[in-house]
Amino acid sequence: MHRFYANDDLNPGSVVTLAEEDARHACTVLRMKPGQQAEIIRSGERWSAEFLTLSPREASLKLLSPLPSSEPSLSVTLYQGLPKSDKMDLIVQKAVELGVTRIVPVLMERCVSRPDPKDSVRKLERWRKIAREACKQSGRCIIPDVSDILSVKNIILDPQLPGVNIVPWENADSCGPLAFSNSHPDLSSVGILIGPEGGIDQAEIDFLCNSGFIPVTLGKRILRTETAGLAAISAIMCLYGEMD
Repeated sequence: MHRFYANDDLNPGSVVTLAEEDARHACTVLRMKPGQQAEIIRSGERWSAEFLTLSPREASLKLLSPLPSSEPSLSVTLYQGLPKSDKMDLIVQKAVELGVTRIVPVLMERCVSRPDPKDSVRKLERWRKIAREACKQSGRCIIPDVSDILSVKNIILDPQLPGVNIVPWENADSCGPLAFSNSHPDLSSVGILIGPEGGIDQAEIDFLCNSGFIPVTLGKRILRTETAGLAAISAIMCLYGEMD
């Protein structure tokens, strides 16, 4: 069933409308017609709905019945060291599919990519659009926020910083995701910080550890930055029962 985000609040039996871009896509690309059903997502809820009117400029649907939530109970924030090239596109897309609640790009000492303010605005717009499309594809009920770029030292000032945070690091000891989950069995939220291609500078890891971040290992192999975050998210989601 095709999925769309509604412009209006969801109430049983109510009528909702789509953004013009979605109406155009439904009408001209998907060739949908009034009377056909779709899945509507809004404010963390999913509903089955039926098209009442549809044109390239506007669409209205009647809500039929609620659908089960696809959101994990564990809230995961990914703090991602800015990678070079377009790797962040892939990271945002796959992290959203895996269930993260929020993505925060982080400018770190060894980041090759150092966008200027104008370029940062453009990149953030692109990443937020990718997050929205990944939500639609994967059936998410909420669109994860892609926050403004932070420095490492500003992470601890982040008002949404989770109470428990981990940092996968190649020089971490034997504490891996399993040991971490065993020591934090009732976790409701967690932050995961991933370094860029050059890894995490020693001064940064010292600062993070002194700020309460827990260094963990992801195994004996060194993972690329675009692999490490996705591996960590997958492991945490699995260990906390979000892939059952």
